[in-house]
Amino acid sequence: MTTATFHTEGRRITGFTVQGHSGYASEGEDIVCAAVTSAVRLAECAVNDVLGLEAPVKVRQKDASITLKLPAQLGPANEDTCQVLLTALMVHLVQLAEEYPDHITVLEV
Repeated sequence: MTTATFHTEGRRITGFTVQGHSGYASEGEDIVCAAVTSAVRLAECAVNDVLGLEAPVKVRQKDASITLKLPAQLGPANEDTCQVLLTALMVHLVQLAEEYPDHITVLEV
C-alpha cells in the first residue's frame, strides 16, 4: 500500500512523505503508482523548477519513498503558491484513495 503523509503546522502544509508501492498491479503496469508518482513529481517540479526559489526545497528520495519539506520562510507569494500546490496534491491523492482504498491511504499529521 502507498501511504501519503502530509505534515502540517496549523493550517500550513509544511511538507509530505509518500512511501510504499500500491500493489494494484505488477511493476510497470500499476496505474495507481503511476498516478501517485506523476502527481508527486509535478508538485516537486513546480515548487523547485518553476517557482525559482532562492534555495530549492529539500527533497529526499530513497527506494519507494519521497519526502518534500518546505522552508519556514518562503515570502508571501511563494508561500501562497506552495500551499495551493500541496493542497491540490493532497486533494488529488485523497480522491485516488477514495477510488482505490485498498491501495493508497492519505494521512494528515
